[in-house]
Amino acid sequence: IGVGYVFSWEILDFLKEPAKKAEIPLDLYYQTILEPFMVRFKIALYAGLVIAMPVILYELLAYVAPALRKREKKVMYSALSFIIFFFLVGAAFCYLYVLPVGLNWLVGQAAGRIRPVLMAGDYVGLVALLMVAVGLTFETPLLVWLVVRLGIVTPQRLHRNWRWAVLIILAFAALLTPDWNPITMMMVAVPMFLLYEGSILMAALGMRGARRRRELEED
Repeated sequence: IGVGYVFSWEILDFLKEPAKKAEIPLDLYYQTILEPFMVRFKIALYAGLVIAMPVILYELLAYVAPALRKREKKVMYSALSFIIFFFLVGAAFCYLYVLPVGLNWLVGQAAGRIRPVLMAGDYVGLVALLMVAVGLTFETPLLVWLVVRLGIVTPQRLHRNWRWAVLIILAFAALLTPDWNPITMMMVAVPMFLLYEGSILMAALGMRGARRRRELEED
């Protein structure tokens, strides 16, 4: 958090880039004497969570590890680096594509009739929340891989229930996008569904490969 606080203004400039990309004139304001500190603290908190994510995830896995079998421990620890990777890819996708479209649509609702007075805290909260939320949605492949590897469900069953997956994904995308703009929703929902189907395929191929290896070992 301390590192995030020191570089909070640089991080704020970074968070303002999607608005600039959408050609939105962005001047941020504050209302109270305390608000500048709170904005910097909020930025530092989000930055600290991202920086400390590997350690936090490792400690969580270490906490639950005694209750897992040896095979389950191996699967969980091997997934650790992929959790971080997919989260960062999702956050980058939101930053580069979802935010410019969503912000442009939201500001465009004013139709030039009213002018925005954007509070810095509200803007930082919205952008950070969307990046975290979309980053979490990109964990779909890893979640599917884990439940298949742990034997909770089979790829065939997941594929048969694709209609339910579409409904859940659309509902989740609607919750993630505060503007409820269909374009923004589809920009979140379509990658989620492709990741879902792709992860089922990869899990099925992985199970087939593991089955062949067991058969060769038995022979």
